[in-house]
Amino acid sequence: MLWFKVPPKVYFKRGAVDLALRELQGKKRAFIVTDRFLFNSGAVDSIVNVLDEIGIDHQIFFDVKPDPTLSTINQAMEIIRPYEPDVIISLGGGSPMDAAKIMWLMYEQPDTVFEDISMRFMDIRKRICRIPELGKKATMVAIPTTSGTGSEVTPFAIITDDETHVKYAIADYALTPNMAIIDPNFVDGMPKGLTAASGIDALVHSIEAYVSAMATNFTNSNALEATKLVFRYLERSWKEGANDPIAREKMHYAATIAGMAFANAFLGLCHSMAHKLGAMFNVPHGVANALLIRQVIKYNAVDCPKKQCIFPQYKFPNAKAKYAQIADELGLGGKNDDEKVELLIEAIDKLMKAINLPNSIKDFGVKEADFNAKLDEMVELAFDDQCTGANPAYPLMEDIKAIYKDAYEGIVRDYYDTKK
Repeated sequence: MLWFKVPPKVYFKRGAVDLALRELQGKKRAFIVTDRFLFNSGAVDSIVNVLDEIGIDHQIFFDVKPDPTLSTINQAMEIIRPYEPDVIISLGGGSPMDAAKIMWLMYEQPDTVFEDISMRFMDIRKRICRIPELGKKATMVAIPTTSGTGSEVTPFAIITDDETHVKYAIADYALTPNMAIIDPNFVDGMPKGLTAASGIDALVHSIEAYVSAMATNFTNSNALEATKLVFRYLERSWKEGANDPIAREKMHYAATIAGMAFANAFLGLCHSMAHKLGAMFNVPHGVANALLIRQVIKYNAVDCPKKQCIFPQYKFPNAKAKYAQIADELGLGGKNDDEKVELLIEAIDKLMKAINLPNSIKDFGVKEADFNAKLDEMVELAFDDQCTGANPAYPLMEDIKAIYKDAYEGIVRDYYDTKK
C-alpha cells in the first residue's frame, strides 16, 4: 500500500497565523520553540498575542541554533517535562522545526532510544524501529519563517550529535506536525542570501521528488507545481524582496508544496551528497544542493539507470524522461529527451547566476587541499545516507566521487561514456 501523508490541517494566507492558532482554544499550555533572532526581532509576538487572547499560557525556548544538537534538545526537555504543555509550536526555519519535532517525540515517548530511531533503513514505509503515534500529550504546530525546508509538512528531522558531529536524518510519519501555518508575512524580510539558498533548496526538493524511485501520481503533481513556482518567482523574490509581496508569497507556498511531495516520494543523491558537503565545509544546505544538482541530473538522466539494470524485476522511473517532462512543463523546448535534459540544466544554471549563487564548490571558497582530504569520507557517508535509496540511478562510490570532483570544478558532463 502507498499513501500520501501530510498534516491534517494546512493553513495558507497572509495573516493566517491569527485565525489558525485560534483553533487551539481550550488548550492550557503552549511551549514555543524558536531561535534567538526571531525572538529578539519580535516575530514571536504575533503568536504570543493570540495565545494571550484565547487564554493559553506559554513559555518560549529560543536557544535553537543552526543544525540543532542533542544537547539543545536535552536542555529544552528540562523545561518541557515539568511544564507539561498540551501544545508545542515551532517558529522558524528548518532548525527550530526539526528541534521541536524531536522535543515532541521525547516528551510523548520518554523511553525512546535515540540510537534506535536513527538507525538506517531502505524504505521509510518499512521501518526497522517504529516510532509510536504522537499527539496524545501535545498538538504539534509548525510555522515556517523561511521558504525552503518544507519541514512543516514532512516526517523528517535532522539532528546533530554533539560529540561525533554526525547529522542524523530521523524519518517517521509520526513526526508529521498536526498543523502547518504557511503565513507569508513571516518571510517578507528574508535577506537575499537566505532567499536564494532556501529557494534553491525548495527547487531541488521538487526535482528530486519528481524523479524519485518512490514517486507516485499523488506526489508528481505537487513536485511539478512547486518547480514551476520556483522558476517563475524565485528571481523576483530575490531581487525585489518585500517590494514584491506576490513573489514572496508564491515562493513560501512553493516550499511547502515541494515539502508535501518529498514527504511522500523522498529525495535522492543530491541531498545525500549535500548533507555531507554542508557538514564538512559549513556550506548552507540550499547552496550545497545548488552546487550538486546539475551534476546529479546528468548522472541520473540515462536510458537504463543502474538501479533498474541491477534489479530488473522492479520498475524504477526513467529519470531522463521525467526530467524531460519537467522541461516541458517549464516550456524550455527541445526536440527529444536528451535536449530537454540539457535545457533543464541550463535553466538551473541561469537561475543560479541570476540569484548570485556560486557555480562550483571551489567558487564557494573551499580549498582544494581541504576538499581532497575529506573527499573519500564524504563519498562513503553520502553513499550511506538515507536519501540515496530513492535515487533513480543507484550509484557506485566511484560515481559519487566523480560527481563531487566535477561539482568542485563546476563541470557538468556525461558520466556513462566509459560505462556502457
